[in-house]
Amino acid sequence: MPPIPPIALPADPTCPPRRVVVIGNGMVGHRFVESLTPSAFAVTVISEEPRLAYDRVHLSAHFDEPRPDLALATEAGYAALGVKVVYGRAEHVDREAKTVTVRGQTETTLEYDALVFASGSSPFVPPVPGKNAPGCFVYRTLEDLEAIRAGALKSRVGVVIGGGLLGLEAAGALRKLGLETHVVEFAAQLMPAQLDEGGGAVLRGIIEELGIGVHTAKATSEITVEGGQVTGLAFSDGTHLAADLVVFSAGIRPRDDLARACGLATGERGGIVIDDGCATSDPAVYAVGECALHAGRIYGLVAPGYQMARVLAARLSGEDSSFTGADLSTKLKLLGVEVASFGDAKGATPGSRALSLTDNVRGTYKKLTLSEDGTTVLGGLLVGDSSAYGDLLDLTLSQTVLTVPPETLIVPLLPGVAAAPANALICSCEGVRASTLIDAVQGGVCDVAGLKKCTLAGTGCGGCVPQLHDLLGAELLRLGKAVDRSLCEHFVHSRQELFDLIRVHGHQTWNAVLAAHGTGQGCEVCKPAVGSILASLYNEYILKPAHAPLQDTNDAYLANIQKNGTYSVMPRVAGGEITPGKLIVLGEVARKYDLYCKITGGQRIDLLGARLEQLPAIWRELVEAGFESGHAYGKSLRTVKSCVGDTWCRYGVQDSTSLAIQLELRYRGLRSPHKLKGGVSGCTRECAETRGKDFGVIATEQGWNLYVSGNGGVTPKHAVLLAEGLDTATLIKYLDRFLMYYVRTAGRLERTSTWLEKLPGGLDYLRGVIIDDALGLCTELEAAMQRHIGTYQDEWATTLADPDKLARFRSFVNADTPDPDIVFVEEREQRRPAYEHELPLLAMAGTD
Repeated sequence: MPPIPPIALPADPTCPPRRVVVIGNGMVGHRFVESLTPSAFAVTVISEEPRLAYDRVHLSAHFDEPRPDLALATEAGYAALGVKVVYGRAEHVDREAKTVTVRGQTETTLEYDALVFASGSSPFVPPVPGKNAPGCFVYRTLEDLEAIRAGALKSRVGVVIGGGLLGLEAAGALRKLGLETHVVEFAAQLMPAQLDEGGGAVLRGIIEELGIGVHTAKATSEITVEGGQVTGLAFSDGTHLAADLVVFSAGIRPRDDLARACGLATGERGGIVIDDGCATSDPAVYAVGECALHAGRIYGLVAPGYQMARVLAARLSGEDSSFTGADLSTKLKLLGVEVASFGDAKGATPGSRALSLTDNVRGTYKKLTLSEDGTTVLGGLLVGDSSAYGDLLDLTLSQTVLTVPPETLIVPLLPGVAAAPANALICSCEGVRASTLIDAVQGGVCDVAGLKKCTLAGTGCGGCVPQLHDLLGAELLRLGKAVDRSLCEHFVHSRQELFDLIRVHGHQTWNAVLAAHGTGQGCEVCKPAVGSILASLYNEYILKPAHAPLQDTNDAYLANIQKNGTYSVMPRVAGGEITPGKLIVLGEVARKYDLYCKITGGQRIDLLGARLEQLPAIWRELVEAGFESGHAYGKSLRTVKSCVGDTWCRYGVQDSTSLAIQLELRYRGLRSPHKLKGGVSGCTRECAETRGKDFGVIATEQGWNLYVSGNGGVTPKHAVLLAEGLDTATLIKYLDRFLMYYVRTAGRLERTSTWLEKLPGGLDYLRGVIIDDALGLCTELEAAMQRHIGTYQDEWATTLADPDKLARFRSFVNADTPDPDIVFVEEREQRRPAYEHELPLLAMAGTD
């Protein structure tokens, strides 16, 4: 199809704006509307869904509590741009008359000068018997998700047909709803479109460890139904999988039916044919996003759709812009597992070579596709750890000749090695490089919100926002400009500066700190921060009248509040070691108060579902049995995980359990900028997962190896080796210094991993401070730790000893009755919180 010139804007400013009608208001349609110059066009958006554009990329977050606001557009925002919204389904296009007929509550006919199809795609449902039975759903819109939520209320086992991106997203949703979950995939592996066999195998192992059943190479021949309800899946090999809820997520099909009906050119396998200007076979009609077929390809990712939207907006405005294809690289987090694919991931390039690393200990898979001579990166795959994605994608897109052996790009990074490229790709969703962001800062942008607005970086998946903060601060410093590191509007000091001011001046209360160094009354940011600093320095009872108003919700009640308003009870089980007698006590308490029991990853037992007024009674029984607070509610030491070490294990070389108990009891209650976790492994098999902890110890025949600054969470980091071959006394001395130095110098809510990354001089500097005493602080740091140890008190024992303190543990200040809004349902022989959508049904049934 020959190129179609852009629509010329009217030369006469008195002419009415050109009429643009957009069919569809998904993410791409919304981006197109945003990209147009509002004053130059009269834009009408047809929204088939009852709500305006929302974030489909994070659709499964709809099952989180509290539910996030996924909205991208509002009627008020569109009105401010002069955009009109018509709700309904576009049913007919008359290309000769240039009109669109929309059927909503009433029938509406819209005239256009330019018509844009942004109709997206629809889920593909395999033509299997039973596919329309009650209990079968698709996973595409918020309405679909609400239907699944309602169906889960009366279901126990859910199955997702489709093991691709959306299928795994759907599996995560079913898991959040508390269903036993299975994934069925026709191909021999999960994510066959993105991963190779090795990557699929590692991903399968990780997902199965999460308790999700994976069934590959399975062709579903029938959805079995009894009594009008789904009972399971029958497979072509004669096997059967029981289930009472089925979600189809087996791919998508472009929504081109309306375009096909009005005579536009479409592909043999679907999709509206477009040229490089996003124009169809009709020069007045365009298509963008998942409904568009460009050069024989349909793009099912949001980034190419955004690119099309920007190109079309520019073309309609008379600018020269073309869509010549898009990179299909993507980085995702599915079921908590990081997965990335970039460039020629599967090695389709003739003569290409592959280099891969499978780490079954850490559950990661990394693969690079290299040129025949091994000097350039053509693509690759990352499963389990996608931290190198940005740099590897940059090498792929730039075709930079490697100056290091390619294997060093996928092995775990050593300290001080491999800085990011000078012009690294920061935001892959919008294709924003460091140079663009730096130019923006040099042009006067001084905050992250400004960077987002002028470059669009961070407005897609949002994964690059931490990098935006770091780059902004670094560039402002380089320009000699002030970097605002104020704790909040009430304190011009950073958390580190405030810590030193409180320590040097000896302030011991909030009022003293505020009077000396702050302004106003304080807020939810500075009050808990100051409370934490005071606790770190003086280790006083946090519910002391002077300190209690500073605590957040969890610390205020010495328990973690849960999403239904109840609290969790988690006593300390140092090193994971517990006697049979104490296990029985936990069981008896849980049964007496009807609490949900869950063994945590930190080798403790979490008792969930306690009402506020029940907490003192529960803890009184636990304290009498010898338990103490596990500080699961505080920014403090949580656990020190251990294996059984040489006491039981035939591979163990040292007593890891005893050391873990010693360390946990030593550092219990230590308040810090963020939560702390430790681990001790009795040999290099690392069964206690020590390198994923803020401090980890691994036993060797030469002594203890000490690793620091690892953590899980949003951005997992492996701990790095600080010292090796240590005796126990030296190990504890180094740990005392490390923890106290972190407590003193880290930022507010800053994990040890991020703190070390930002520490000037990095690991070498830290070694100098901790091991060589380069700052002359070690004696002071050790003394501070000894003060903490000497002043430790069990917060729950202290609370129970003071009747006045128990008055805060009431749902109502003027009554002892429990909160009637807290509702439970039974599942797998335990109580769990009732979901929001269950409450009306439970009310009708009279269930408490």
